[in-house]
Amino acid sequence: MAKIITEPIERYGLSKRNRKRTLFSRIGVVGCGIEGSEIATTAALNGMEVVFLEPNKEKIANAFSRIEDKLDKKITNWGLTQNEKKAILSRVQGTTSYIDFQNCDFVIEAIRYDNQTGERQVDERKKVFQQLEHVLEPDAIIASNVTTVVVTELASELKYQERCIGVHFMINTPGSQILEIVSGLHTSQETFDKVSKFARMINHQYVSVMESAGLVSIRLFLTQLNEACQILMEGISTVEDIDKVLMVGFGHNLGVFRTADNMGIEKIVKLLNNLYDEYGNIKYKPSPILLRMVRAKNYGVSTGKGFYVYDESGNLVK
Repeated sequence: MAKIITEPIERYGLSKRNRKRTLFSRIGVVGCGIEGSEIATTAALNGMEVVFLEPNKEKIANAFSRIEDKLDKKITNWGLTQNEKKAILSRVQGTTSYIDFQNCDFVIEAIRYDNQTGERQVDERKKVFQQLEHVLEPDAIIASNVTTVVVTELASELKYQERCIGVHFMINTPGSQILEIVSGLHTSQETFDKVSKFARMINHQYVSVMESAGLVSIRLFLTQLNEACQILMEGISTVEDIDKVLMVGFGHNLGVFRTADNMGIEKIVKLLNNLYDEYGNIKYKPSPILLRMVRAKNYGVSTGKGFYVYDESGNLVK
């Protein structure tokens, strides 16, 4: 396993401050759980230095394990070499201190969902933004990996609100290389243009989305999932065959039910309820199937059972 660095290198006279840096040569990630580790891996794969923050050494070690697992899958499936893996890991640093974000020109907040509420608390995320503002240069971009209407609120107490933006990585669909770039009320065109450049640098296409609940991707996916559940309840087809129609007939990498299992059924129900509260449209009412699954704690990959069954490593069993 790669050596874990948890202290700022500047303390030991190894600062790169005087070295000429290009835009996005070093980025930061706050929270390196499922979402954060995917973002960190993607950036490091594309030649960027990445520093991620976790509250303790144990979680830093867990994050490195997740990143290594992702790279090992690329060795197995995509021909990545062990030397390339070693080089990628050398670009990743774990830390427990915000001070290590000082030389970053782009930091993405991706803190974990609360186990009880299924949400990422706005107050906690605002604190992250405020702590980042204390250590970053005024032109450094502060972003949140978002699917809700929060960018403007997260930036509300900052001095430089124009540098705040939302990004949404669609991590639950393998191979998906598209980034939703979400502008808040105060997001500047310069900030948007820089983040669109970041998307190109990590080989992602991007779409511009105004701050709104569910953005584009989540609204499309959740209504499709509700309809698929309705088809299932009516006995018209099976889970496997509904997914097959979407994969073979429409070219989806995964079917709607596999994707739902990856996302987590408990999170999906929360997202649907949020969209229903926001728009008042009946199409966002969670399907009874989803509600039953939440009551049974059949959340998908995370619990080993959802619409499908999974082993401890998250691999499909049946």
